[in-house]
Amino acid sequence: MPVDTSSLTARSAMPVDLYGLRLTTSPEAATHYNDGLRALLAVRRGGVEAVAASIAMDPTFALGHATLALMGHELGANVNLPARVASALRHARRSSERERSHVHAVVSHLQGDSDPLIAHVRAYPRDALLLSVAVPTIAFSGVTAVPAQAWQIVEDAAPAYGDDWWFSGLLGFVRQEQGRFDEAMDLACRSLRENPGAGHSVHARAHVHYETGDHDAGLAWITDWIDTSGPDADNLAHFSWHAALHELSNGDLLAVRRRFESELAPPRVTGCRALVDSASLLWRWSLTPGADAIPDARTVLDEVSDRDLFEPDTPFLAMHAALGLCAAGDEDGLGRLRQRCAAHDDRVQREVASTLCEALLSLRQGAYDAAADRLGGIATTAWRLGGSDAQREVIEDTRIAALIAAGRNAEAAAMLDTRLDRRHARRDQLWRGGLRS
Repeated sequence: MPVDTSSLTARSAMPVDLYGLRLTTSPEAATHYNDGLRALLAVRRGGVEAVAASIAMDPTFALGHATLALMGHELGANVNLPARVASALRHARRSSERERSHVHAVVSHLQGDSDPLIAHVRAYPRDALLLSVAVPTIAFSGVTAVPAQAWQIVEDAAPAYGDDWWFSGLLGFVRQEQGRFDEAMDLACRSLRENPGAGHSVHARAHVHYETGDHDAGLAWITDWIDTSGPDADNLAHFSWHAALHELSNGDLLAVRRRFESELAPPRVTGCRALVDSASLLWRWSLTPGADAIPDARTVLDEVSDRDLFEPDTPFLAMHAALGLCAAGDEDGLGRLRQRCAAHDDRVQREVASTLCEALLSLRQGAYDAAADRLGGIATTAWRLGGSDAQREVIEDTRIAALIAAGRNAEAAAMLDTRLDRRHARRDQLWRGGLRS
C-alpha cells in the first residue's frame, strides 16, 4: 500500500516516495515529486508540473530529471529531453543504488533498450512508476511485444503491493485482457471505492463492460464518471471513446454524434489522442449500418503531427495513422505510410502495419476482395500491433465491411455470428440482419 510519506519524512532524515523508497533530495522537493507521482499513477492532470516543481526546488534531484525525461518521451510532455537525461545521469552519482538503477533503466528505455527497465522492476517491484511504464495501459505503451510477458511482470510484483488501490487497477486491467472479467471487475471496483479517480481502475472496468456486452450499464457508469471525476483526468478523451463505443454498439448513432461533437472533436482533442480515439471512432462509425453525415476526418488529422501520421514510432501508432488516413480518404497518405512501414526496422511495422495499409488502400480504391483477403491475412497477427482487443477490433470491423462490399456475405455472416456468440451488440445484430435481406 502507499505509505504516509509525511510521517516517514518526519522520522527520517531521508525523504521517501509513495511506496517507501528512498529519495535523495530535500523534503520540499520530495513532496512535489510525490504529488507528481500520485497524479501519474492515478492518470490525473498535473503530474508534469509537480515533477518540474521538484527539480526547481532541488536541481540535483536525479529522479526528478529522469521522470521528466520519461514523461517527455512517453507522454509528449514539453521538456528538454537531452538536458533532463544529462542532469539525471550527472546527479545519479550521489543517489542510492535503487535510484541509480532507476535512472539507468529510464535512459536505456529512451534509447530503445528496455531490458534494464524490466530487470529494475524485478529487483525493485515497489518502484511503481517504472512498473507502470513496463505495462501497456492507458498511460504508457509498455516494454514488451507479447502481452503474456507484460502480464507476468505484473503478477511477479503482486506480493509487494497487497490490496493497494493503484496496483489493484493495474492488475484489473491485466485480468480483463486475460478474459477473467469477474476478477477484473472486483479489483477495479475495490480500487475505485478507495480512490474514485483511479484512472487504471476506471479503464479496467470500462473494458470489462465492453467485452461482456454490458453496454447499457457500462454507458451509464462511464458517463457519470466523466461528468464527476473525469474533468481532472489525463487522457479524458479515451474514456469518452469508451462511452462512444457503448453508444455505437447500441446502434445509437445520434448519441455517438453528440459524444463526438462535445467530447472528441477538435480543438477539445488534439495530438495522439485525436488520432487514437477521435479518428478511429470516425472510421468505426462510418462502417456502421445506417451511418451518414460522418464528420470530416481531415479536421481531426489536422490536429496530428506529420511525424505521427507518416513516421509513427510504434506499430500501434502506425495502425491508427492508417485508420485515420483511410477515414479521411487520403490515398496518397496511405501509400506514403505503407512505404514507410514496409521499410521500417521494426518487423511488426514491416509485416503487419504495412499489410494493413495495403488493405485499406485497396478498400479505398474499390478492390474489396483484395482488401478482405489482406485483412484476413493479418487476422491472427494483428495483436502484434499493440493496444487492447477493443482497439484492434476495428480491423475486424473493416474486414466485415470489405467482405460485404465484395459480395461475400456468407463469410461476413460467419464473423458476425462468432462475435454475437461472444457478446451482445445491437450494431452487429443490425449488420447481421441486413445480410438476410
